[in-house]
Amino acid sequence: MSRRRLLGTAGAVAAVGAVTAVSACGGEPPKPQDARRGQVVGQTTDVPEGGGAVFSHSKLVVTQPEAGDYRAFAASCTHGGCTVQQVEDGVIRCLCHGSEFDYATGEVVTGPAQVALEEFTVTVDGTDIILD
Repeated sequence: MSRRRLLGTAGAVAAVGAVTAVSACGGEPPKPQDARRGQVVGQTTDVPEGGGAVFSHSKLVVTQPEAGDYRAFAASCTHGGCTVQQVEDGVIRCLCHGSEFDYATGEVVTGPAQVALEEFTVTVDGTDIILD
C-alpha cells in the first residue's frame, strides 16, 4: 500500500469515528445558551434604549427596541459563525462579512447571511437580564 493511500484511509477512518462518536452521544452538543438558562446574562444598564449590547461571555446580543422591551439573540452570525460586534442604527452588525440583522426581530437585513439570528426569551429582575 502506498503512503498516500495509507494516509487517505487513516483520515477517512478518523472522520467516520468522529461522526460515530457524535451520533453515539445523541447528536449535537448543547448550545452555550442552554447552559446559561435561568442565569443572569447581562445588566439592563448596559443595553441602551434603541440599541443593544453584545454579551460575549453568554454568546448573546441583547437589544432594547423600545423602553423596557428586551430581546435576546444568538451572537453567532448565521453566515460564517463570527460573533456579531455592533448594535447601532436599528441593526445588529457582523463585521466579518457585512451581514446585518434587524435588532427587534433578528431577521436578515443585509447579506451574505440568509438565516435570521436565533431568538431567546429573557426576563428582567431589577437590572438583571435573565435568560429563560
